[in-house]
Amino acid sequence: MSFIKSTCVITSCNFTPNNQSVQLQFSKYNFTIKTENDKQFIYDIIRRKYILLTPEEWVRQHIVHHILHDHKFPKALVSLEKQLFLNDMSKRTDIVLYNHAAKPVLIVECKAPEIKISQKTFEQIARYNLTLIVPYLWVTNGKTNYLCNIDHQNNTFNFLQQLPPVNEILSA
Repeated sequence: MSFIKSTCVITSCNFTPNNQSVQLQFSKYNFTIKTENDKQFIYDIIRRKYILLTPEEWVRQHIVHHILHDHKFPKALVSLEKQLFLNDMSKRTDIVLYNHAAKPVLIVECKAPEIKISQKTFEQIARYNLTLIVPYLWVTNGKTNYLCNIDHQNNTFNFLQQLPPVNEILSA
């Protein structure tokens, strides 16, 4: 049987597992963290359960809160770790945003803060987009963010300086 040793609310963005301080490029959010059997867990407001707190999960939770709180994206239209199949292989996206017609419109690929965003990362999210065919892609390690708009008809893309307004994403 597991026992919760402590529960705390973290409001600073520079908390990471194992007390390694990494400043992420987001606002400060309230997170509920618990320790169980010497492992830290963070409460995921989308999946409504505690998830093992890894550096990648720390970034994912910041993105979720950023999308919901700073951009006011509807919580019901956010999916985490969505399963998809590529060449008969099961894969999972980190975050997918949907429009009101349940069509995917944005994929977010999260990496741990110490992982450099590379060509391999872009190839990974591009493979996911072969299945989902979304107009927006976002790759992040929490410190570096790349957002782009995909024009599937003309096979082009444009990098964006910031996340478009919610109504623009929802109408894509």
